[in-house]
Amino acid sequence: MALLSHLLSTFIDTLADITPILGLIFGFQLLVLRQPIPHPKKTALGFLFVLLGLTLFLVGLEIALFPIGKLMATQLSSPQFVFGTATAPENPPWQAYGWVYAFAALIGLATTIAEPALIAVAQKAHEVSRGTIDPWGLRLSVAVGVSIGISLGCFRIITGTSLVSYIVVGYSIVIIQTFFAPKMIIPLAYDSGGVTTSTVTVPLVAALGLGLAATVPGRNPALDGFGLIAFASLFPMMTVMAYAQIVQWFASRKEAL
Repeated sequence: MALLSHLLSTFIDTLADITPILGLIFGFQLLVLRQPIPHPKKTALGFLFVLLGLTLFLVGLEIALFPIGKLMATQLSSPQFVFGTATAPENPPWQAYGWVYAFAALIGLATTIAEPALIAVAQKAHEVSRGTIDPWGLRLSVAVGVSIGISLGCFRIITGTSLVSYIVVGYSIVIIQTFFAPKMIIPLAYDSGGVTTSTVTVPLVAALGLGLAATVPGRNPALDGFGLIAFASLFPMMTVMAYAQIVQWFASRKEAL
């Protein structure tokens, strides 16, 4: 009964969230464009599927992804697992959390590969570039960027260093790369940072950061637990442009031979 009550509550909240979207779309269609709604039965059925899908997805996040991400971070960074003692030292060495970095890198890689938004963007990029952009090459380069970013973000949480310094240095590198990367890949690289912060990646990454900050001594979840999403958005821009530069270099070298 508790699950059904939770589903119903989430359904009502989701309906309230998408109602303004429906009003905007139908309002423009009927009042501005002055055109009838095409295929009204199919459209209504489609919105119903969206509503049900979002409801089940949100409940699934709360029941599975958020708890498991926080649980894994808590277990991997617990003093018993890391130091073999009941309590951790006041200033624990960052090297002791090797399994946290490995888990963060692997979870970033896996969730990004499975990210529906990235799959859609990669397919569209392959179509509009007439096969020039390889979908798997793009997805892997984005996944590697997210993997590096989340792992480095966990390092920042453990060491307690400033988020601003990482962001400033990272975007400085992105700006420099922009001048040297192939022009065709730059807009796609910038968009790649956004598509990583979507339905699969964000819940696990956010839970990972909060669980880690709650366990490492001297860290505040409200101050240190967030920021991993910024890393997940920043580093794919670097790796996608780097991937394009490497491909361009190999192509030019092949032509020279």
